[in-house]
Amino acid sequence: MQAQNAYPRAVLFDLLTALLDSWTAWNTAAGSEEKGRAWRAEYLRLTYGCGAYVPYEQLVKDAARHTGMADSAPDALEAQWDTLPVWDGARELLLALKPHCKLAVVTNCSKRLGHRAAARLGIDWDVVVTSEEAGFYKPDPRPYRLALDRLGVKAEEAAFVAGSGYDMFGTSAVGLRTYWHNRVGLALPQGAPTPELQAATLAPALPWLQSFSK
Repeated sequence: MQAQNAYPRAVLFDLLTALLDSWTAWNTAAGSEEKGRAWRAEYLRLTYGCGAYVPYEQLVKDAARHTGMADSAPDALEAQWDTLPVWDGARELLLALKPHCKLAVVTNCSKRLGHRAAARLGIDWDVVVTSEEAGFYKPDPRPYRLALDRLGVKAEEAAFVAGSGYDMFGTSAVGLRTYWHNRVGLALPQGAPTPELQAATLAPALPWLQSFSK
């Protein structure tokens, strides 16, 4: 059995990719996987390019328009919000960590939708930080730092579980050791620092966190 003090003091999570399967929701709203991937890629381009917060819902609509989606697609995406699928192993990981670590979400989303999505996990989060609340989108360091400040934890005492390779730019700048749950097998963005650990499932995250401070 691992010693309790080997865990980090806090674990921060990306939400919409690391813990929830938002990919399926985008694809369903778009009408196909190909269209959904293109729409989401454009949304990510807009998000990571804007830095300072622009309403999330507006970026989703702009990306839909740029990629030729139907005007109804953004509404179809939001209609699925309270039923976003939870990746297998996500709840189990959170429940295993809860007795040992503070748990937080850092998500590129509006406050309204971010808190609704966080509730899908059925966990009493210590902190939920959205880009709207931070005033900036990841990978700007400020959303991560706001979560750490609210937790009262230093970066070196915490870990981050990412869902996007772009998170590596931000977590590296802040000093957060990072596990990349690369569920759909994306390439690491050009110039992004390498995560400490990468896997297609959440299963290796628990042993990594159990031995974090050793």
